[in-house]
Amino acid sequence: MPDQRDPAPYDALLLLSFGGPEGPDDVVPFLENVTRGRGIPKERLKEVGQHYFLFGGVSPINEQNRSLLDALRKDFAEQGVGGPDGLPVYWGNRNWAPYLVDTLREMAADGRRRIAVLATSAYASYSGCRQYRENLAEALATLEAEGIEPPRVDKLRHYFNHPGFVRPMVDGVLKSLAELDDDVRAGAHLAFTTHSIPTAAADTSGPVEGHGDGGAYVTEHLDVARVIAEAVREETGVAHPWQLVYQSRSGAPHVPWLEPDICDHLEERHGAGVPAVVMVPIGFVSDHMEVLYDLDTEATAKAAELGLPVRRSATVGADPRFAAAVRELVLERAAAERGLAVERCALGALGPSHDLCPVGCCPARSPRPAAAGADSPYA
Repeated sequence: MPDQRDPAPYDALLLLSFGGPEGPDDVVPFLENVTRGRGIPKERLKEVGQHYFLFGGVSPINEQNRSLLDALRKDFAEQGVGGPDGLPVYWGNRNWAPYLVDTLREMAADGRRRIAVLATSAYASYSGCRQYRENLAEALATLEAEGIEPPRVDKLRHYFNHPGFVRPMVDGVLKSLAELDDDVRAGAHLAFTTHSIPTAAADTSGPVEGHGDGGAYVTEHLDVARVIAEAVREETGVAHPWQLVYQSRSGAPHVPWLEPDICDHLEERHGAGVPAVVMVPIGFVSDHMEVLYDLDTEATAKAAELGLPVRRSATVGADPRFAAAVRELVLERAAAERGLAVERCALGALGPSHDLCPVGCCPARSPRPAAAGADSPYA
């Protein structure tokens, strides 16, 4: 019988994230990295960076990734996956140190030839998937230009509906509901939040297997929201009304983005007589800046202005159940690569996502090479 703890053909895991500034002097250079090619003036970037300056110029995302790294390494070692010390786990960012290309260069120097990649974005979209794949392709091309043989990289499937990602969020909602006063708890509404994106990008995201092409970004979030709301109903006996809402919009005002915004939603719910709201950031893996500012600061201030009791439930972060889910994702992909039958865990109606992003998946306005997909130049 095959060893269920064997990660072969993979000899390492890469945690691939967005990155963030770690001090006031980092904020504008970081934003220049994020917006490169858009021609945004430095003075405008300083204005945008005020969210970071409110928190000392430090985004919490890097420290949260360090915690997740520790959790992953601990889980791999304790489960004997990849040997007694566990499968090696590296970390690289798209927009700040440690930069992706530097990490891949280090991995190549360490002899890593087949790498599983976990992106800190759980859903299908251009910015949440294909852009990460484009960054991988760009970094691999850089290594190749330097005379370094690039390793093969395989991005793990979207994990939005994996039990190890969903169950910690259920527990977060239950805890937030318990923190509300008795007289408003039963009538509380759930506002499931995620990052707004242009409607054109949402319409072309995906596909969702078995559910047609495009629209995956919204479809996946709605399915997770239903699963969480139903789990909360089973635990509490109360069917809390819920809605998927959006936050963190950016970009030109004339371009349509997904709505409603969380602050508009809170105002509308208050006007409808709702006694309390629990904000549930299902679109975010950890409590990074979009959560700390847009929900804990801006939306919470709006609720206080309205006199509307609100709570914000926790993101998954470095929860041990999420670390275990990542291990399962690595092992399921490793088994599939070896031609073995494997159970693929998924909650809700959509089933497990594809391993390999198909050609044309989550298209960009200006097509660029993308790794870890059916159209990858690095197979």
